[in-house]
This record gives sequence, structure tokens and C-alpha cells, in this order.
Amino acid sequence: MPDKEDEAKTENKQHSEVVSNPYSKLDKKQLFEKLDEIRKDVSSLRTELNAINAKKEALFEKKEKFKKEISAIISDVKDSKSKRNNLTKEVKDKKGRREDLNKQIKEKIDEIKKLGDKKKDIEKKHNIKGNPTMIKEQIDKLEARVETEVMSFNREQQIMKNIKELKKQFVELKNISDVWEEMHKLSKDVEKLKQKADETHKKIQNKAKESQVKHEDMISRSKEIEELKAKEKEAFDKFSEEKKKFTEINDKLKAKLMEMNQINQLVSEHKAETKKEKKKKDDVKLKDKEKEVQEKIKKGEKLTTEDLLIFQKTAK
Repeated sequence: MPDKEDEAKTENKQHSEVVSNPYSKLDKKQLFEKLDEIRKDVSSLRTELNAINAKKEALFEKKEKFKKEISAIISDVKDSKSKRNNLTKEVKDKKGRREDLNKQIKEKIDEIKKLGDKKKDIEKKHNIKGNPTMIKEQIDKLEARVETEVMSFNREQQIMKNIKELKKQFVELKNISDVWEEMHKLSKDVEKLKQKADETHKKIQNKAKESQVKHEDMISRSKEIEELKAKEKEAFDKFSEEKKKFTEINDKLKAKLMEMNQINQLVSEHKAETKKEKKKKDDVKLKDKEKEVQEKIKKGEKLTTEDLLIFQKTAK
């Protein structure tokens, strides 16, 4: 027999089960009804949870898509900024080069003006008129005619006279020929410098246009980033709302599953009790049958197949 300590433990255990399981007082029928009700709730909550989860995941993917687009555009903007800065530096360098060329042009023109003043002083001092370079060109042309053209003696003499007069003028202009040559050389230098300055100016304009295009592209892409960030935030906020709903429904589902487990536990206990009671009844019937079989054996009566089976079971 169990002692008082064992009885107390059993009583405490039963009391604990009643307190921890709120469905302990329900009968078998009520338990099955409640179990059916909770199963429907669980099915409904799972359906709702799956729908929310699908929506939540779709919003998360949408947010991630915006995030990737933003990252790609930021990379493009950085590239554009780098190119724009390089172009801006090129423009700055070329402007410096253009200023240097313009400075050289100004210096050359100032030199030409000084030589022009010097030429005028020499012409005034020696009463010289004419351009020695042009006179030299005329002399060369006339001498070439005499050597290559067929002409009358008188005509040839006239040309030779002209050449002589021109050579006399050229000798007289010798005093300023060096000045003329220097002025002519400086003029050519100025033309070359102006050509370089013009080319540099065109390059500056082209690079400045490219730089402006990159700058405007940066502004446009920056606005695009801001728009995408707003969309990303909107998607994230909606995702957070769905995540909150998911957590709430999931908690409800867990609670329902816990309830279902509690009821299943009681149902299992009921089934075990029913099985136990059935076994007791079967054992009683078997004992009764065994007595009947023993009586038949004592009386020498013929045993049926059922009697033999009962005899085998009780003989174990």
C-alpha cells in the first residue's frame, strides 16, 4: 500500500496539473469540441500568418531593390564627380596656359611697338622711306625676269636700271632692315602664339562643357537618389508594420498551439484512462470465460475454438 507521503505527492501533482492546465475540468466531449475550435483558429492564424509573411518578404525585397539601385547610382555619382573634378582641373590648367600665352603675346606686341618706334626714329633721322623686305622681293622678281624672259634690249636696260635704283634704296634702308626682320620675326611669333591661344581657348570651352554635363548629371542623379531613398524608407516602414503584425499573429498562434497541446495532453490522458478501463472490463470478462473453460474441463466437456484461445491466453 502507498504510504501517506506518496499520497501527499500524488495529491500535490494532481493539484498542480489542475492549476497549470485550464482545461482540466472539462469532460471528454467538451475537450474534443474545444480542440476542434482551437484547430480551426490555428488553421486561420497560419493562413493569415503566411499571407502577412509573403507581403512582408515582398516589401523587404522591394526595399533591398531600392537599396541596390541607390548604391549603383552613388557609385555612378562618385565616378561623375571624379571625372568632373579632373575636367575642372584641366580647365584650370589650360586657363593658366592661355593666360601665359596671352602674356607672351602682349610682351611680343610690346616689343614690336618698341621696334616700330625705333624704326620711325631711324627713318626720320636718315630720311628713309620704304620697306626693305618688299624692295628685296621686287629686286629678286626683276632679276628673275631678266634671266628667264626673252625681251628687247631696251626693255632689259630699263629693268636693269630699275634694279639698280632699287638696290640703291635697299642699301639706304639697310640701317633699318635688321629692325624690319626682327619685327617680322616677332609678328610671326605672335601669330603662332595667337593660334596656340585660340586652340587652348577651344579646348577650355570643350572641357568646360564636359565638366558642366558631368555636374548636371551629378545633380540629376543626386535628386534620383533622394527619391529612391524616400521610396526605400516607405517600403521599410511598411515592412516594419507587416513584421509587427507577423510577430503579433505568430504569438497568437504559439498561444493557440500551447492550448492545443494542453488539450491533447488531457485527451491522451482520457484515452489512456478509457483504454485502462476497457482493459479492466476485458480482464474481468476473460476471467469469467476462464472459469467457464475450467468448468468445462472439469466436466470433460468438449472445448470450442474460442475456449481454446481463452485457455491459451490465461495459461501464459
